[in-house]
Amino acid sequence: MAEKGQGAGPGAGKAGGASLRVAVIGLGNIGLGAACNLLRAPGLDVTGCDLGEAARAAFAAEGGRAVAGAEALPEGTEAVLVCVVSAAQARAALFGPRGAASRLAPGAVLIVSSTMAAADARALAAEAAARGLLYLDAPVSGGAVGAREGRLSVMASGSEAAFAKAAPVLGPIAGKVWKLGDAPGLGTTMKVVHQLLAGVHIAAAAEAMALGIKAGIEPQALYDVVTNAAGNSWMFENRMAHVLEGDDTPRSAVEIFVKDLSLVAELGREVASPVPLAAQAQQLFVAAKGLGQGGRDDAFVIRVWQAITGIALPEKDAS
Repeated sequence: MAEKGQGAGPGAGKAGGASLRVAVIGLGNIGLGAACNLLRAPGLDVTGCDLGEAARAAFAAEGGRAVAGAEALPEGTEAVLVCVVSAAQARAALFGPRGAASRLAPGAVLIVSSTMAAADARALAAEAAARGLLYLDAPVSGGAVGAREGRLSVMASGSEAAFAKAAPVLGPIAGKVWKLGDAPGLGTTMKVVHQLLAGVHIAAAAEAMALGIKAGIEPQALYDVVTNAAGNSWMFENRMAHVLEGDDTPRSAVEIFVKDLSLVAELGREVASPVPLAAQAQQLFVAAKGLGQGGRDDAFVIRVWQAITGIALPEKDAS
């Protein structure tokens, strides 16, 4: 079931017009854009949280306030959007020694958008329930641009109570909220399946671009033809634009797909469904990380082919 995200209207955060106290943990590519949209939404009182000084400064530049540790969030925080990378980071941010749990109001909702295995989501949900907290398993797709524009796709599962409590937070950040069921783990499973496609598409896009360049086709012409032909994909059009610009600033990093395609392989083993294309794509991302590209934009998995074939890639315009 899909629902269009709806922005919270005036006073929508809580009955009587009081502001809903919201925290966003992880002010990276997704979290910063989401936090800025929440900051602009009526009825919400938003605090950001990130260990990185630069991330906190970026949120402050938008008019927000941020803390370095979740233990410093405002007392009585009622909703937490978690935008960290992994299950381990999510657990530490919520339930670790410097976690948010001690700062939360009874019945607060945890909206966890990290990509993880379903078993990890279920374990986090169980710990939340033991503490009297609601849990929404809610990974997202849409990248930094989708987060900034408030049109993330949210793949969510959880109780009706969790969806209801999370609605004022999801509204300003989501283009669509997909309700996948009431059991935590369904959202993360959907995201892992999605990442199979995303990772394979990026690797295939880089392979095609590298082959064309090696065969003598001018990179811009190659891009223009593919993006106006049947072989195009969203990932080719989006990621190979980064290659043409020579800009490896990480919107989503190579090492993310090393992790996420590992989750794909784990899921395949669990349900006895082979994932050979995902396995091969993962090895390409592993090779890119081995070349020192782990922290660079995932489009630059193409540097694996550059290392093998010696192709020249476009360079960033110094002007």
